[in-house]
Amino acid sequence: MKKENGQKEESKWKKFLLKNAFPLFGLGALVWFLIRVIPKPSRAGYPCMKVAAPMASSFVLWIIGLVGAVVAFKKMKIDFCKSSYFQAGLFLFIGILFLIVGTSSYDLKSFASTDKFNETVKPLAPIGDAKGINPGRVVWVWNPDATNENCTNKYYGEKGTAADTSDDGWFLNKNNDQIEIDKMLSSSLKKLTDENTDIDAWENIFKYFNQRKLGKLQGYTQGEKIFIKVNATSTWGKGKSWGNITSDNDHSRNDFYGMSETSPHLILSLLSQLIDTYGVQQENIFVGDPMKFLYNNSFDLWESQFPNVHYISNDGGSGREQALPTANNVVFYSDKGNEMSDAVSDKIYTVMNDADYLINVPTLKAHARAGVTLFAKNHFGSHTRNSAEHLHPGLVAIPEGIPSRTDSSLYRVQVDMMGHEKIGNNQVLFLLDALWAGSEAVEPPTKWEMTPFNNDWTSSIFVSQDMVAIESVAFDFLYTEYDGSVDDNYLIKVRHPRMTGTTDYLRQAASSEYWPDGVSYDPEGDGTPIGSLGVNEHWNNSDDKQYSRNLGIGDGIELVFVDQTITTDIEVIDNVSSQFTLKQNYPNPFNPTTSIKYSIPIVETLHATSLQEQLVQLNIYDVLGKHVATIVNQKQNPGIYEATFDGGNLASGTYIYKLQVGSFVESKKMILLK
Repeated sequence: MKKENGQKEESKWKKFLLKNAFPLFGLGALVWFLIRVIPKPSRAGYPCMKVAAPMASSFVLWIIGLVGAVVAFKKMKIDFCKSSYFQAGLFLFIGILFLIVGTSSYDLKSFASTDKFNETVKPLAPIGDAKGINPGRVVWVWNPDATNENCTNKYYGEKGTAADTSDDGWFLNKNNDQIEIDKMLSSSLKKLTDENTDIDAWENIFKYFNQRKLGKLQGYTQGEKIFIKVNATSTWGKGKSWGNITSDNDHSRNDFYGMSETSPHLILSLLSQLIDTYGVQQENIFVGDPMKFLYNNSFDLWESQFPNVHYISNDGGSGREQALPTANNVVFYSDKGNEMSDAVSDKIYTVMNDADYLINVPTLKAHARAGVTLFAKNHFGSHTRNSAEHLHPGLVAIPEGIPSRTDSSLYRVQVDMMGHEKIGNNQVLFLLDALWAGSEAVEPPTKWEMTPFNNDWTSSIFVSQDMVAIESVAFDFLYTEYDGSVDDNYLIKVRHPRMTGTTDYLRQAASSEYWPDGVSYDPEGDGTPIGSLGVNEHWNNSDDKQYSRNLGIGDGIELVFVDQTITTDIEVIDNVSSQFTLKQNYPNPFNPTTSIKYSIPIVETLHATSLQEQLVQLNIYDVLGKHVATIVNQKQNPGIYEATFDGGNLASGTYIYKLQVGSFVESKKMILLK
């Protein structure tokens, strides 16, 4: 009975809050806007203020309408009693007008939508030419165990204080299962290429790219440079309004704690794949967001395991290398100054210009000006100006959240970014980080309601060799989730992906038939326009998530879904490499426990009757070579294994762990830090 009464009481409160949501939200938005903007008017341009402004203005109109209606109706009553019927009728009319003004604002959803938010997405109508070993294939791997469902993404205290240990940002080690993320990336690469091993998958990815770019069917050649472009939006810059950021800051040292951006742990998996698995030398890999800075949370995690990789930061120092601009302008915008009057051409960073291969790793996010921010929009951080404001006139919404360029076949700056030979068209792999997806470029990640997430973090990654296809799939996810609805906590979702014109750039990237009159996309300015960059299509519905290739009715997109939660041990064994692998321990440094992952190869065949046991020894030594512990000493079948080492009884310092299986011997260092 008490439970039923409690539920009734809770229901009453919910009804009360919903009924009074408009004045409560409106008053709060007005007070918040005035408190923030009156002392410093420039704050009116902040993203959060641009969200609060329409709420506050709607509330003010509501107050004006209701007060005006009350006054007018009182005047009407007085004049009517005096038999002044004409004046009474006039005040009746005025009162009705005020009432219309007031009640038209009384709509919670009006905060999140306008008449311009009416993008019509036509399903199963592919445009353009599909790319990839498996044309148009996009692989989606989902594993809710990769992220911590209970992560609050909150900042509790200054660094060095007792509260500092309670910080709960999504980017922290405790909120990411590195081993599960490693498995996700491995599965995605093999599904993308239909290969049984990661090595073969990478070889074919590079071969396809070089065949397309150079006309040569060849894999990666030692000495070639790979640049991994991440998204580090929150590390905006020194002196900017949202934090005086430098490279040696942590994520928690800025005004926008926990903003959704590229996961440090997915990049660690990618580095491990390229270096430990495929054999690329560390010295040939460059990582960073060159317009931005490289936080300690990322740098320390990566550098501890791969110290010879080049870590790029805008300022350099503290172990980072400074990003430098090209001597001359490299990008020539096809708009030629018509829409983007301050953007005729740009320099890019030399690390990108000199790279033989680019791997772009954006985050799955909506965006107030572009609708979505994915691979193309992530390159707004590839030019060398202090900000990307000069490129915004080439997007949908000017200013943020107010769609103004909604017609079809308008100039879209994203197409130039996607088609440039040193930017979008130099990408060997499209890897989309959807572990912690977000509602806006400068907002924290959100839990998603759509299936299969069911009010949990998105915990996904997407890979493809078709840049248009993967952006199209990502758009469908964002369009479905961020629909402007009100959730059970009376929070309003954004509707940015539903702005009319959001997908115009995808159609234009897919086919020149959709280019604006008078515009020929030639981002190198050499007189050679781009061709089709991939295939654009939208799924049949958000439940089935099927495209034309899935249904066998067209040459569009194929979405391959991998539910990592149901991968069996046999599937894992069947995918074991033909080589031994010994992974870097994780976490590292550690206190007091750490995990060590290794694999034993299949000797002859994949058939279970031919699997051969081998004696496996995994031992720990100090730096003087003294044996301190044995973790594994037994026969094991081919497969992927994980061992745990507890250094609770040892002193802080550097230790060596050595794997020996027959004639195979490999050692790595790890750091115990108490």
